[in-house]
Amino acid sequence: MLATLPRPRFDAADRLAAGAARVAVVIPCYRVRDRIAAVVAAIGPEIDLIYVIDDACPDHSGEALLAHCADPRVQVLVHDTNQGVGGAVMTGYRHALADGAEIIVKLDGDGQMDPALIPRLAAPILEGRADYTKGNRFYNLEDAGAMPPARLIGNIGLSFLTKLSSGYWSVFDPTNGFTAIHAALLAELPLGKVARRYFFESDMLFRIGILRGLVVDVPMTAVYCDAPSSLSIARVLGPFLARNIANTGKRIFYRYFLRDFSIASVQLVAGLMLLAFGTVFGAREWIASMSSGVTASTGTVMLAALPVILGVQLLLSFLSFDVAATPTRAVHPLLGLPRVIGVPRR
Repeated sequence: MLATLPRPRFDAADRLAAGAARVAVVIPCYRVRDRIAAVVAAIGPEIDLIYVIDDACPDHSGEALLAHCADPRVQVLVHDTNQGVGGAVMTGYRHALADGAEIIVKLDGDGQMDPALIPRLAAPILEGRADYTKGNRFYNLEDAGAMPPARLIGNIGLSFLTKLSSGYWSVFDPTNGFTAIHAALLAELPLGKVARRYFFESDMLFRIGILRGLVVDVPMTAVYCDAPSSLSIARVLGPFLARNIANTGKRIFYRYFLRDFSIASVQLVAGLMLLAFGTVFGAREWIASMSSGVTASTGTVMLAALPVILGVQLLLSFLSFDVAATPTRAVHPLLGLPRVIGVPRR
């Protein structure tokens, strides 16, 4: 299913200065024939390996790159069938792990991400201050103002949903695909379960959150080209909402019931039960009062209102605990590099 276009292997002796990590870049490609060569050419010498994944591109972006590129770091991997941007990235991740990369950067092939920012993404991981870094186009207000309005509104909504489903309340711009990850953490992820289409960035955050990895936002400026975006907000809104809700349920179960049981777990259960009881009881009594024309007694009103008030307070306490529980320490120094690198969990 996967064909590899021949390219001389990169010599490990030409890696970065002694003591520096081996860095790989993964570039998923689909309909970027006219831009991919310029993107690869802009990648600096600090990068050891470059994987370009032609995701069954009808324009044959991979072949077009090889026709104009003699960089020995480049490997072009071709999918027989389109697997989506997430599927292409997972292919690149697996090859990077197999070739011994320690930090793997994901870069789009459409030219909207500046390869000169790769060292900025890798630095927090190299310094042990992060396990996963991602670009944030909203850090500078001027950059956010340059974003097309539809993307701006969509990203704000998606950011809140992703905060809820991943537990990373301090990160923003979840659909930003300019990311870097440490190989030790990547090898622990179930790559076969990560979403294959546009949801994969949010799904990566959810799965990294399950492992309690430390995620850091890195300010960046995006370049919006004239090519229309293939991401339709109307088309993905429903699936994004459904998957974020599902991931929220999974995260809360794993974090507060399966792996641990704390006062926050009690607050969540009690809060939901009280809110549900007060809402159902109050609605039933209100309907009965409207039907009979008899005003409900003070005691009945209090019996409906008090559980709702207490339930909301308990849920707000749980939310405060959840926000404070965001990971603050990198886990990759504890994991170390996998014994059999290149065989990630399925």
